[in-house]
Amino acid sequence: MHSPGVVGLEELAVPTVGDGHVLVRPIANGLCGTDLELIDGTIDEAYVRYPLTLGHEWVGRRCVQMNGELTDGELVVVEGIIPCGLCEQCQRGATNRCAIYDEIGFTRPGAIATYILVPEHLVHALSGDVAPRDAVLTEPMAVVWRALRRASISPGTRCLVVGDGTVGLLCAYLLQRFNPKSITMLGVRPAQAELAQHAGVTEFVTSPSGERYDVVVEAAGQKAAVEYAVSSADRGGIVVLLGLPAHGTTIEVAPDDIVNNDLTIQGSFSYTRTSWREIVELLNEKVLRPSFLITHEFTLDQWVDAIATLRTPDETQPRGKVLVMLDEVSSEVTRR
Repeated sequence: MHSPGVVGLEELAVPTVGDGHVLVRPIANGLCGTDLELIDGTIDEAYVRYPLTLGHEWVGRRCVQMNGELTDGELVVVEGIIPCGLCEQCQRGATNRCAIYDEIGFTRPGAIATYILVPEHLVHALSGDVAPRDAVLTEPMAVVWRALRRASISPGTRCLVVGDGTVGLLCAYLLQRFNPKSITMLGVRPAQAELAQHAGVTEFVTSPSGERYDVVVEAAGQKAAVEYAVSSADRGGIVVLLGLPAHGTTIEVAPDDIVNNDLTIQGSFSYTRTSWREIVELLNEKVLRPSFLITHEFTLDQWVDAIATLRTPDETQPRGKVLVMLDEVSSEVTRR
């Protein structure tokens, strides 16, 4: 992307490896709504630097130099946020709030490419029996996991997830780790109900019920969804805002309702090194296997179709994660 709206496929030189960096060969990339914001230029300009190579949800193989040629090594995932490690926020462990914002796929070249150069200390090795199609969801899982862990969710809670996209589905999937009493999902596409059930949703609805919940996670990133999430929390409830509305979006809330209902409203930005490491550990332990959420796969030369599928889903078919495949992973769900 040379600028918002100017997207194309180009041939570039293989990056030169310098001190503290390693070369990785991406094999699969996930696309998400944030990629559409990057394409459209609606994301806050503080979090993007053009020209830009897309790709912040990915899995790859570390490259090893042998006899003057690059060969594949271990399967890896790489943290996208590049913390300075020195500022006050980093020292607290809040690497997502590093004073110097730098992130792969936003301010640095992303991984929808044949090769990518990354800082070595951000590379996490995966067990040899971890499926790449599970690992490609590490980044969005780390985002969700950080938000849920921070919310101090108690067992037996009644949960509502607002939004039926991949982040919402991963919310339901990971909420099961907290032993909730129930998980309701408010979606907009009835075709998502099957994926939602697989993710652990006990009730999928497409219209508001008027019920109130102990924990409400907003994962749609829309003005109306945020307002509904706040209004759906029971007294003493927790509202977690994970969706990312267009920059400058405002909502209407009544502060006295927040006070009188004793609500906790919690925003959550990205992930920390800790949440990323915990997701990798759960993947290596085979506790997490989220690849059932992958519904569409495209090759690199089909990138136009991949973006179109992300932007305008078929209302009659389920749509979970959309992947751009670069190599290796055989496709079981190609261009449905």
